[in-house]
Amino acid sequence: MFYADPPPVQLIVQFLEQASKPSVNEQNQVQPPPDNKRNRILKLLALKVAAHLKWDLDVLEKSLSVPVLNMLLNELLCISKVPPGTKHVDVDLSSLPPTTAMAILLYNRWAIRTIVQSSFPVKQVKPGPPQLNVMSQVQQEKELTDNILKVLKEQAADSILVLEGALKLNKDLYVHTIRTLDLLAMEPGMVNGETESSTAGLKISAEEIQCQVCYDLGAIYFQQGSTNAAVHENAKEKFFKTKELIAKNGSSSLHFTIDEERLAGYCQACGVLTSSSDDASQQATPYSQIHSCMKSGNYQDLVKIFLEDNLTLSLPVQFRQSVLRELFQKAQQGNDALDEVCFKVCVCNTVCDVLQGRTIDIQFCQLFLKPSKEKIDFLLEVCSRSINLENASEALKRKMAAFLKNLCLGLEDLQLVFMISSHELFIKLLKDDERKLLVDQMRKRSPRINLCTKPVTSFYDIPASASVNIGQLEHQLILSVDPWRIRQILIELHGMTSERQFWTISNKWEVPNVYGNVILGIKDNLTRDLVYILMAKGLHCCAIKDFVHAKQLFAACLELVTEFSPKLRQVMLNEMLLLDIYTHEAGAGVSGERPPSDLISRVRGYLEMRVPDIPLRQVIAEECVAFLLNWRENEYLTMQVPLPLVQTNPYVKLGQLLAATCKELPGPKESRRTAKDLWEVVVQICSVSNQHKRGNDGRVSLIKHRESTLGIMYRSELLSFIKKLREPLVLTTILSLFVKLHNVREDIVNDIAAEHISIWPSSIPNLQSVDFEAVAVTVKELVSYALTINANNHFWLIIQADIYFATNQYSAALHYYLQAGAVCSDFFNKMVPPDVYTDQVIKRMIKCCSLLNCHTQVAILCQFLREVDYKTAFKALQEQNSHDAMDSYYEYIWDVTILEYLTYLHHKRGETDKRQIAIKAIGQTELNASNPEEVLQLAAQRRKKKFLQAMAKLYF
Repeated sequence: MFYADPPPVQLIVQFLEQASKPSVNEQNQVQPPPDNKRNRILKLLALKVAAHLKWDLDVLEKSLSVPVLNMLLNELLCISKVPPGTKHVDVDLSSLPPTTAMAILLYNRWAIRTIVQSSFPVKQVKPGPPQLNVMSQVQQEKELTDNILKVLKEQAADSILVLEGALKLNKDLYVHTIRTLDLLAMEPGMVNGETESSTAGLKISAEEIQCQVCYDLGAIYFQQGSTNAAVHENAKEKFFKTKELIAKNGSSSLHFTIDEERLAGYCQACGVLTSSSDDASQQATPYSQIHSCMKSGNYQDLVKIFLEDNLTLSLPVQFRQSVLRELFQKAQQGNDALDEVCFKVCVCNTVCDVLQGRTIDIQFCQLFLKPSKEKIDFLLEVCSRSINLENASEALKRKMAAFLKNLCLGLEDLQLVFMISSHELFIKLLKDDERKLLVDQMRKRSPRINLCTKPVTSFYDIPASASVNIGQLEHQLILSVDPWRIRQILIELHGMTSERQFWTISNKWEVPNVYGNVILGIKDNLTRDLVYILMAKGLHCCAIKDFVHAKQLFAACLELVTEFSPKLRQVMLNEMLLLDIYTHEAGAGVSGERPPSDLISRVRGYLEMRVPDIPLRQVIAEECVAFLLNWRENEYLTMQVPLPLVQTNPYVKLGQLLAATCKELPGPKESRRTAKDLWEVVVQICSVSNQHKRGNDGRVSLIKHRESTLGIMYRSELLSFIKKLREPLVLTTILSLFVKLHNVREDIVNDIAAEHISIWPSSIPNLQSVDFEAVAVTVKELVSYALTINANNHFWLIIQADIYFATNQYSAALHYYLQAGAVCSDFFNKMVPPDVYTDQVIKRMIKCCSLLNCHTQVAILCQFLREVDYKTAFKALQEQNSHDAMDSYYEYIWDVTILEYLTYLHHKRGETDKRQIAIKAIGQTELNASNPEEVLQLAAQRRKKKFLQAMAKLYF
């Protein structure tokens, strides 16, 4: 018996699935997958399969889910030696080995392609009977995908910058092949092929890279254009550049394929949306002409274009329908003049549908309920101009004849029937015996209600099948946020069919698993659908900050469940509490207005609630504790919160420790007990077990679960909680703790400075258990978040600068050091406080300038130290290869000794012009040593101000 080989993409899924399987230890505890030889080989095999597919994102995206492809590309980054935790936007692609640069490029291309793809609507698959375990698996994968998408969207701006930077590379790159991956497996030290600068691997030409990157950038710019119309210009530029590159190099030469039909569509759309006057070719297309007519209100020409297109058939039916829908919407908004235009465009569309064998749209029947001589005249004109009888096929003629015949049969007014039957087109299309038969049929038909006397009523008065009615009601159900209307629609739907589960019709309706199991257990189908949909819509409105509709939906749901389920009643009360917290924080809370006392009491009540069997969402507890911390309810958290609550709820425990530590700041050493307790809790959260340490070969496993189960929560949960905090002292405290934890590391070269850092213990008993890599990443995330809360906190800016300094990003470090000084000195118009520009900060600024080869800046900064560092200043001035403004900076030097040394140095080198500049600087009267101290200080301060302002303009 023979089995077919699995497809390559299935192998990738299987390899990564096996490599990321968690293990179970002797205590029956689930452990993260170990970073062992077996798992590394499985990951390598997955990469080899992708290399076999030539890293074609079209193939990989079509067959792999977002989580799997994310895992695969992260493994590629890892094996290509991209430093973990490094922002790709901060990396200079031109300085990297070709395969490393290509790995970063692939990842960021995939990131923006995934963002674009996620914006397209997805048709919901009709589910079978509800199976809770299957629902749970699907829900888990969806949540994982949503989390990845959230991160990708947050980093979208960085990914765009990376790809824009790649367009400037203008050099060939190489992507890993099976051979180069084998070489890496044999010799880990030989990165990217045989050597560091190797060109081993599959060559991707600069033209191909530019073509693909332009296309992907165009797609993301086009997507962003929905919220920022100006971005369409960028999209247009990228798409037309792609088109130009394909025309130049040919699509067959491309290593990665581009959907040229889709590209043409994008170019067409950009041409319409940007409407540049110099683009005559774009203006000549029917799309552009229609867009222009709609914009200017030239509806006569619009009808003419539709009429002409009935012969050429260049416009897709979907586009025709969308234009008609837009006209209907404008007419419904009170523009009565558009009623005639709607009818004419609808007639053009209907005749086009007839000739192409499609069913007649119901809108035509609605508009033709009151036929008139003018309407029949226009209809016959459209029919005549839509078919060329000399060249038309017999099938086309029969379709038109059948349409006209049925039209006659549907009319009661014989005068209107005569208009059609006596028309030249009708006579040519129908033979004599057919016309005679039609007359007989009309004579024999039974008397009916004259449709001409029936008023034009609502859309639902037109007869329609049950499936059409159900579809229309489902559409209304999806759009409505009125609880009463939702209830009415569901009653109608359940009256039509008992087979459908209407809570499944939209993939946007999501209810947390802890609630879903309870709601789906409701026996009455109508009640179950109503509760599920009201809650899902309320949660969605809450997520998009539509708090008014969210409150209405939750209130209706609360009223409904109160009648039969105490458990769901409490659930709704909890959700309404969370909604009230969000409403206050997004409204009055933004301006600093304290929340009402009853809201604070309800928050306390939730935390102290002890009702059994109530499903609880973790986020509510998080938000409640964060709410109390943000509004400085430290007294309650430290003194009044019940002890059992502290022991059972990790967020309350963390909140109590944070509140107590903040309350005691600044205090004597004996009051640091709570700080020590908080330190121990955080250290435990950031600890890992020994068997999950980095491997001996130095490889970092990307699919790794280094979260500790020994702490009161996972590190990711702690980070998520901290990002809900806004109170400056609380943020400063937790940031100070993580900075101290980062500095405790044995191999740390450059400490990071922070406020209140002395309150934390200076050592850890079991140093090897702390995951310092995770701590470093957390510090970066925390300071970035803190600066979104207050971008002018100089201590947080110094921390950010120290992080960049520790990671050798000296230009960025200088930017933040200067920004820290600027925000606390009115852009250097006042003196920078000495606790901001300490000697350590100045020395780091000196080192940054030195490593950037800005040696004159180094010499000037040496004056800022409490004791002028002449040795460093003189050594810097001796450097002749300086990348700064050199002698134009001499006016900022106030130390006469340094100026005298400069005079001597330039004389020695024979640099007469520069020597004269130095002499002129010394000769200024305010620098005379016999001046009073106040005058000298004022002179120094003036030069400091001008120098720092000049530096700020350079690095900001």
